[in-house]
Amino acid sequence: MKTLVPVLGDQLTPTLSSLRDADPADTVVLMMEVGDETTYVRHHKQKIAYILSAMRHHAAALAAAGWTVDYVHLDDPDNSGSFTGEIARAVQRHAPERIVVTEAGEWRVVAMIDSWETLFGLPVEIRSDDRFLCDHAEFDAWAKDRNQLTMEFFYRVMRRKTGLLMDGTKPVGDRWNFDKENRKPAKNDLFMPRPHAFAPDAVTEQVLALVAERFADHPGSLDDFAYAVTAADAEKQAAYFFEKALPQFGDYEDAMLTGERHLWHSILSPYINSGLLDPLDLCRRAEAEYRAGRAPLNSVEGYIRQIIGWREYMRGIYWREGPDYVTRNFLDHHRKLPGWYWTGDTDMYCLKEAIGQTLGTAHAHHIQRLMVTGNFALLIGADPAEVHRWYLEVYIDAYEWVELPNTLGMSQFGDGGLLGSKPYISSGAYIDRMSDYCGHCRYDVKQRIGPDACPFNALYWDFLARHADRLGDNPRLRMPYRTWNRQSAQSQDETRHQSEIFLQSLDNESESAY
Repeated sequence: MKTLVPVLGDQLTPTLSSLRDADPADTVVLMMEVGDETTYVRHHKQKIAYILSAMRHHAAALAAAGWTVDYVHLDDPDNSGSFTGEIARAVQRHAPERIVVTEAGEWRVVAMIDSWETLFGLPVEIRSDDRFLCDHAEFDAWAKDRNQLTMEFFYRVMRRKTGLLMDGTKPVGDRWNFDKENRKPAKNDLFMPRPHAFAPDAVTEQVLALVAERFADHPGSLDDFAYAVTAADAEKQAAYFFEKALPQFGDYEDAMLTGERHLWHSILSPYINSGLLDPLDLCRRAEAEYRAGRAPLNSVEGYIRQIIGWREYMRGIYWREGPDYVTRNFLDHHRKLPGWYWTGDTDMYCLKEAIGQTLGTAHAHHIQRLMVTGNFALLIGADPAEVHRWYLEVYIDAYEWVELPNTLGMSQFGDGGLLGSKPYISSGAYIDRMSDYCGHCRYDVKQRIGPDACPFNALYWDFLARHADRLGDNPRLRMPYRTWNRQSAQSQDETRHQSEIFLQSLDNESESAY
């Protein structure tokens, strides 16, 4: 029985469920570069280049392993531009008797796959993506009847399920979470680890040229593209992280430094999310570093929590809440993002640094995303759907299943607290504590009002005042509301006027930009 197995751009795993029991003698693997996937948002140029090059290298590896691979290039003259169109052409070419596919990661692609059986008159078998620890039914069973879907409790279930960092039925160190130990600011260090930079080979050079020509109007730069595009090179970066960076990852995972793009972060999320690396294998290797005495518990626990905690949890939320999750806007925010989110041209140094790095490399670490770009967007009242689109566009590891809950739920509080118990907001003081950014800024982080005052300060208090009816009873915001309510009416008026002037300047800039 001839079988057609479509392999998508985030399924670059040789042991993919759709291939696991297939016979190479009567299987055609179909891989498709299609216009719809590159333009449904204006993806960063490096993101497109990474995915296309990784796909081409994966196709070559499958062919070398004995598979028949039908590969559709983006610039093929007959390319239909869509997954469904390319399935139709492949059915004509190969006359398969069935289609077997691993479930897609995003709702819009699921809708396409669900239509194939009717469109093509062929049986379509959709298999679970078992590269994840928790399938949809298991997550739904965990979430059922819970008033709040607290990640910490889900994470404990995953720890017990995997046995990671467990001593019998108890967590290693008698604590599940060591996050309080992972909030240290960093100083420039000559011995800071530097992730591998992988020089583009001939295949990648061809892709870079294609992207430069076809996606010139997309955000970001292709200069200095240095990502791994093969499983072997991704493994080199993983090995380097475990040896050189993991020991201090925990201490400094929230730190930010001028000019330091990576600090002690792994830079493995692009490879995990596209399928080049196995997330559970990485967690087991991290645990082995702790067990061997080469990495401290706070670093290893923090790293494992990001993968089997946050990553799995975000996927569960995405699938449970459904396609309309993107429309939620609990705080009724509708302001446009400033145009400089696509240029980095702002006097606010922290934003200039985080956005500039993002545009240059398609990467920024989680605190730059959450507490700089995300924090600012939330404080100004940006439309959460637009913020979601920006994050989906600019980050190399952003696929909607993981990016949307992180952005709309955690960063922008658009779901009203389903995912996070409070909005992640701060004044300039947090950024000053966790970075050296403020020392380079034309604004004064110590000032609340005046032409030189850090905009984060007035915006923070104005945000709380604007949303007192929605957030005033939140137990995790009692202290800041108590502080605000102790201020004099004159002080409150000055703060809110300062915020109003700044927000009007953003609106004026948006009007001139559009």
